[in-house]
Amino acid sequence: MRYSIVQLGDSRSFLEGDAFVSGASDTAEVLVCLGAFHRSGPAIQPDESKQAILVELDTECLGVHTGELVGEEGSNVVGFARYRNGEDAPSGLVELVRQPNTRESAIDAARKLFEEAGLEVVVSADQAGRIIDRLLRPKYNAALRFLDEGLASAKDMDLTCRLGLGYRDGPIERVERGDLARHYQITQALFETYGTPGFAPARRSVVARQRKEN
Repeated sequence: MRYSIVQLGDSRSFLEGDAFVSGASDTAEVLVCLGAFHRSGPAIQPDESKQAILVELDTECLGVHTGELVGEEGSNVVGFARYRNGEDAPSGLVELVRQPNTRESAIDAARKLFEEAGLEVVVSADQAGRIIDRLLRPKYNAALRFLDEGLASAKDMDLTCRLGLGYRDGPIERVERGDLARHYQITQALFETYGTPGFAPARRSVVARQRKEN
């Protein structure tokens, strides 16, 4: 499937030199807006000449870019984010974001485009944090709080998860590698949106954020 790219800011999903970026055409039936979370200004409008317009997200909802309409929003504009732990290489998973009235043809086009690029695709409702961060961030917060409470050392918690649960890495080493300040940014955004205690940034991430700001 042919696609064109508009670079609105640095992308977290597709880094410079990625084959997906170099494979873009000047004109195509699908438009991919990379780094859209850096933008500000008028809403991104649907374009009937395109099968789909794909908008890269960070923690925000797609509605930030398209506007919302009492639960009836949706068009051929589809959000997406490729999961990435901090500065690790982007994973092979893309979360598509749909609104209540997003066209099925746009979802199908987005799915086909990313699957042809060798990526796995899941579809999420338009909610901050989508699927992965809403599942994982409370677990990271719990592990960081257990560390503060003296339940176990970081090494023992990570070893337990690797050997007992079959994880490739433990929660402490993973959230540390992903940058505690970045963890703060994500969990703070989710906490502001949902108010759920599990999203409240853990103390160690608050400290990391403050150190980065100083």
